[in-house]
Amino acid sequence: MHTPPPALLAALRQRLDDVLGGGARTPRDRADVTVLLVGPGSADSAANAELGAAARMLWEGSGYAGVEPAYVSGAAPDVPAGLERCAALGARRIVVLPYEGVASERLWAQAEGWAAARPEVAVRCAPVPDVPDPVEGPDLRHHGDAEVRDDGEKLTDLAVNVRTGTPPSWLREEIAGSLEGLAAYPDGRAARAAVAAHHGVPAERVLLTAGAAEAFVLLARALRVRRPVVVHPQFTEPEAALEDAGHAVGRVLLREEDGFRLDPRLVPYDADLVVVGNPTNPTSVLHPADQLRRLARPGRFLVVDEAFMDAVPGERESLAGRTDVPGLVVLRSLTKTWGLAGLRVGYVVAEPEVVAALERAQPLWPVSSPALVAARACVSARGVAEAADAAAVVAADREHLVGLLHGLRRFGVSVAGPAEGPFVLVRVPDAGVVRERLRGVGFAVRRGDTFPGLGRDWVRVAVRGRETSERFAAALAGVLGGTPSGHRDHSSPCERPAGQSSPCGERPAGQSSPCGD
Repeated sequence: MHTPPPALLAALRQRLDDVLGGGARTPRDRADVTVLLVGPGSADSAANAELGAAARMLWEGSGYAGVEPAYVSGAAPDVPAGLERCAALGARRIVVLPYEGVASERLWAQAEGWAAARPEVAVRCAPVPDVPDPVEGPDLRHHGDAEVRDDGEKLTDLAVNVRTGTPPSWLREEIAGSLEGLAAYPDGRAARAAVAAHHGVPAERVLLTAGAAEAFVLLARALRVRRPVVVHPQFTEPEAALEDAGHAVGRVLLREEDGFRLDPRLVPYDADLVVVGNPTNPTSVLHPADQLRRLARPGRFLVVDEAFMDAVPGERESLAGRTDVPGLVVLRSLTKTWGLAGLRVGYVVAEPEVVAALERAQPLWPVSSPALVAARACVSARGVAEAADAAAVVAADREHLVGLLHGLRRFGVSVAGPAEGPFVLVRVPDAGVVRERLRGVGFAVRRGDTFPGLGRDWVRVAVRGRETSERFAAALAGVLGGTPSGHRDHSSPCERPAGQSSPCGERPAGQSSPCGD
């Protein structure tokens, strides 16, 4: 099938909105409008297939009375015949929308001639879409593991958000015990029921996946949506999967000056798929559940990526067990907290109809038997208790790391926040250079410029134990100060010149410094 380029679809939708005015931006406003999408035309039917696909994609879920294809020449129907068909279907308001490559003067002459003979039908012509030349944007396929490949084994890994020291020995034993049954095909019923019980929902609301990343691909392929929107900065795989499936993806960019906090008013009203992370990777911002619920409405899928929610103490602000939010789709990963990135296991919690559609798009036996055993173990009483303990440790270690980084403000370092995930987003001047210098002194951090909405002065840093964070802060201070970190044992990263107040703040006698002693 010939699929129209996403940028062209976006330009066509914008032309329609422009010609109809600001009031024609909801399905209800568009109900009395029929669109005649006009292509250049060719005797080769395959060459005309793209126009038909574009007409279908413009119509689905848009609210327009119809979107009919026509051609300037070389194929049927031509413009007058196309307009006549629209009128025969009951149209009384038609927008003639030229496709890319159409000779607009000839098109407009044909449309105006027909309209003059049919004054009872209002006909308006949109301009030819202005499709911007492709520009190289952020590399949506870059992920933290790229920072520690090849020679990365020699580095202290602060680029990947997988908890260190995992999987725990008891979980490894559970997984190893499943190897004796590898001759049998995987049976996910028990793991599915266990996950459902953990969230207090029926099993038909749960779908196990090969990690949360697979779920994004399933959503992009299985859900019939017209205007998907991703809230950024955010994990980039949802947008990449949607683009691969032929969707024109809109972006909502949250701002640093607002603390990267969600403002539901920024999301277009007619977006029928909205993707947002909570807590968000890479900003580590935890959005209030009430704010997320404001994004839900009939006819819209609200996809909340909760891959890191189990690292939040009490999993506050989670929507995973909610069944009263229309169109809600929650994604979870078990790879981060439990160190199972190589095993690939996650799940979706959604309405049964959505789960069934995603399941039809899955290959057979998508989750291996060892992964299914791991899923059951992670949501068991023992697993839930250990995850809660780990979340508390991560929160304390994160606060220690943030305190250390605040001590480097004199170098232009700042931390986005308040951070609530197992990582922090850090602004560092000349971050690209700093990142390479950090590699030279033994630390890998995740570059930030591949996240839409962030620039070259950002890095993401995983939360590790206090000793590791102190070594990292000292190394970063050395890199920023132009002095090798190994020669800075005479000073703390929070050290200040005489007469300058402490960036960490004074503390009462006997109280430990938030930056470490």
